[in-house]
Amino acid sequence: MERRSSKTELLTPRSVTWASIVADTALSVAKVAAGILCSSQAILADGLHSASDLVTDVAVLAGLKVAERPADRVHRYGHRRATTLVAMFVGAALLVAGGWIAYNAIVSLHNRPATVRPGLPFWIAAASVPVKELLYQITRHVGRRESDLSLLANAWHHRTDAISSVAAAAGLAGVVLGGAKWQMLDAVTALVLAAFLTAVAVRIVRTSASEMMDRAPSDETLAAIEKAVGETRGVRSYHSFRARRIGGKVEMDVHVQVDPSLTVREGHEIASGVKRAVMHADTGVVEVIVHVQPPEKPGDPLHE
Repeated sequence: MERRSSKTELLTPRSVTWASIVADTALSVAKVAAGILCSSQAILADGLHSASDLVTDVAVLAGLKVAERPADRVHRYGHRRATTLVAMFVGAALLVAGGWIAYNAIVSLHNRPATVRPGLPFWIAAASVPVKELLYQITRHVGRRESDLSLLANAWHHRTDAISSVAAAAGLAGVVLGGAKWQMLDAVTALVLAAFLTAVAVRIVRTSASEMMDRAPSDETLAAIEKAVGETRGVRSYHSFRARRIGGKVEMDVHVQVDPSLTVREGHEIASGVKRAVMHADTGVVEVIVHVQPPEKPGDPLHE
């Protein structure tokens, strides 16, 4: 048990984000330099994608720090939406990167491209694939464990970078095999990468915008929460049940009906029982507001 705990402590939101910053700095410098020196649009596009990863890594790190702040006089509900804003920024950064890559690829196809020297760019692209896939796996693992939308969005940013490196390596391999006649594959690969980046970016922005609009959690989560409320001892029935996602977590409130002859203390104990049951049913729930009131129909059976 101790050994498992120590591993968990190593994989924190901050530690995986710092690992991403170090890796993305090295990869972006190597790829952009190779793209410029070897006249390769594909590896240059891949390098700019890694550079956008670096920018979002820093944003995620800043977002994590802000989201951890407790509620204050100005932000009475805390700062958890900071991670949602960062996730939206990640999506926007991907959109910009995709547009820039597409523009340069089209310009390269329209004009007579410079002679591509694909050797070094190919090996750099190939070497970056396992690095970015590893970052994707550990960032997604921590993001799911912490229910952090910004980490999950950044994980997908790593996955898209890994896939773009695969595509870049494939295109550059074609240039190696086909020589000057297949040189256009370099720009065509960059266009494919741009389309892929745009699709992922739209999904991230849509998910973040949905959470900003207080989207409800999944049907499975709602069913588990409602079951926990309904089965709590002392609850006759409930209504006005609401739940929303915020910063990857869930906040909810509900009106529960109890025996009208109960004391205020006994009603409060039932409300506390509802809160404990809900948070036990789903660890992603961070806030439960329970309103206690008498039943609308006298004689309804109690959950004893």
